[in-house]
Amino acid sequence: MRTVVVAGGTDGIGRVLVEERLRRGDHVVVIGRNPAKGRELFGGRAQFLTADLSLVGETLKAVDAVAAAHQAVDALVFCARHYRSERTETAEGIEENFALFYLSRYLLGHGLAPVMARAPRPVVVNVAGPGAGLHLVRWHDLELRRNYHGGAALGQGGKLNDLLGVAFAQRYPGIRYVLVHPGVTATGFSGTYDRATQAHIEAMRATAKPPSAALPPILAAIDDPPREALSAIVEGRRIAVDGPDFDAGAAARLWAITKDRLDGRA
Repeated sequence: MRTVVVAGGTDGIGRVLVEERLRRGDHVVVIGRNPAKGRELFGGRAQFLTADLSLVGETLKAVDAVAAAHQAVDALVFCARHYRSERTETAEGIEENFALFYLSRYLLGHGLAPVMARAPRPVVVNVAGPGAGLHLVRWHDLELRRNYHGGAALGQGGKLNDLLGVAFAQRYPGIRYVLVHPGVTATGFSGTYDRATQAHIEAMRATAKPPSAALPPILAAIDDPPREALSAIVEGRRIAVDGPDFDAGAAARLWAITKDRLDGRA
C-alpha cells in the first residue's frame, strides 16, 4: 500500500486520481479548501486536510500535518490551480496564480522531501504543462503587476513549474520528479472568467478529453517511477528536459528569487 498525497483532489484529474488510488488500496491524503466537498466525495475513505493552498501559511500547516501523520510518503501529486481574468492578490498580498500554481508546489515539494525520502521509490508528479519557452517568464514582474492577463499568468506558472522541477531534481536526486501536461481535459475549469474568456472555456469544454484519459502517465509515474531524476510528458509523449527551456541557470535564478520572496514567511 502506498501513501499518496494529492493537492487539488476534489475536482477533475485530481478527483479521478484519488478514486483510482483508493480503488487500488492506497492510503490517500487529499489537500483542498472545501472539507464538505471532500466528505461528500470520499467519506472516510481518504484523509482530507483543509487548506487554502494559495496562502503560504496554510500550505505550511498542511506540510506539517502530513509530515506529522506519516512515516513516509510515496507520491505527491500537484493538480490545484485557478484561473483569474482579473489580477487578484491573496490575503497575504501575493498574486493568486503565483501563490497557488507555483509557491504552493514549491513549499509542498521541498517541505515534504524529508518524508518522501523515507519511501522506497518516491515520486513527485507535477500536473502543469511542461515544454513551453522561457520567454513566458517575466523575471522582473513575476506577480504580473503590469499588463496582467489570466492566460499569461497560467502560462508563466507552467514554466515556473518546469524550473521548479529542474531545481528539485538537482537537490533531491533520490526523489523522481515528473512534469505532466495531459492536454485539454474536461475538469471543472476552476476560475473566475470575464465574458470573452468564459465563451472560450465553454468551447474548450465541448471538445476536451475526460479526466480519466489524463490518468495513464500519472498512474505510471506513481506505480513505476522513471529512472531519471527529472522527466516530462506532454499528452503521453516524453520530451527532452536537457534543452534551453529547462535551463539549470534559470532554475537556480528562480530558486534564489523564491527563497527571497519567502524569507520570513516559511
